[in-house]
Amino acid sequence: MADAHKTEKATPHRRRKAREQGQVARSRDLSGTLALCGALGLIVWQGTSAAHLWSDLFRNSIEEAGHNQFSCMPLMLWAGWVILRCAIPVMAVAWCLSLGSSVMQGGVLIAGEALTPKMERLNPGNKLKQIFSITGLSGLLKSVLPFAAIVYVAIIVVGKHWAELLESSNVRTPAFLRFLCSVVLEVIVKAGVIMLAWSGVDYFLTWRKMESDLKMSREELRQESKETEGNPHTKLRVRRIQRQMRRSQMLRETQRATVVVTNPTHFAVALLYELDMEAPVVLAKGQNLLAERMKDIAREKEIPILENPPLARALYKSVEVGGAIPAGLYTAVAEILAFVYQAQAQARRGGVRPSAN
Repeated sequence: MADAHKTEKATPHRRRKAREQGQVARSRDLSGTLALCGALGLIVWQGTSAAHLWSDLFRNSIEEAGHNQFSCMPLMLWAGWVILRCAIPVMAVAWCLSLGSSVMQGGVLIAGEALTPKMERLNPGNKLKQIFSITGLSGLLKSVLPFAAIVYVAIIVVGKHWAELLESSNVRTPAFLRFLCSVVLEVIVKAGVIMLAWSGVDYFLTWRKMESDLKMSREELRQESKETEGNPHTKLRVRRIQRQMRRSQMLRETQRATVVVTNPTHFAVALLYELDMEAPVVLAKGQNLLAERMKDIAREKEIPILENPPLARALYKSVEVGGAIPAGLYTAVAEILAFVYQAQAQARRGGVRPSAN
């Protein structure tokens, strides 16, 4: 039974580790049942042709035994050919169905950890504990239930044909054999249906048990998060340091700006434009406190600050730091740069640097 504290679904990491250990939802009954049904189906389908092959082999064996110079080599070769022709297709179908059903249930899995030799697996005491444990008894019960159902169905089928069986001594041997084969085939078909249905139930129970075993407690989720993604407090501290570094970097870059475009209270975008550039570049951008700090630096360095709320919002939302402005904003930015250059030229002619704003 799963731990009562384990109420959370398994994470992908937990499922991956379980798969590496060979823990997948696979029903051996389903693989075996499909293989057996496929083999029996092919045997029934081969019925007439296989019967002719075996009868020919039997007849030729008797004829060869009656010859004066008997050689067993041709008879052995013929027997081998008949066995191969009848057995190889049956074995191939059974193997393909078993492998295919196994792959469909759990995919292709090579679990090296599950193949590692462990001495406790060879301990007879552990095996006895498994046999007499709840798991062992449940496995035995799972085997008894379908067997009991098959026996019950066989009794029902035999009871239905009981009168015909009692009168079988009055019919010819070929007719009796055909009747007997039909009864056996009926039992086999119904038993196959029972086994297939039970195999489906067994796979569902196996899958449900594995899902229950893989469940995790909240503490295990937190521990796994620490192992895979790091301590949450450490991650918060790292993100805070990264934000501070980006903030410091943008404040340094603001000192090289040609102009700072503001909202005027919420956004600030620092632009740089030189004659060899194809388009102005966003050196830094910020909002609220960072925007105020950028404007303070611009005033300290006597960098022009222009209020243009639509342009400031557009630049802040559409252009990343270090990127060139899009073509759609060329006109608005060009007007601002033209104003800045004109103001700087007038200030130089007057012998005074232009003031902010």
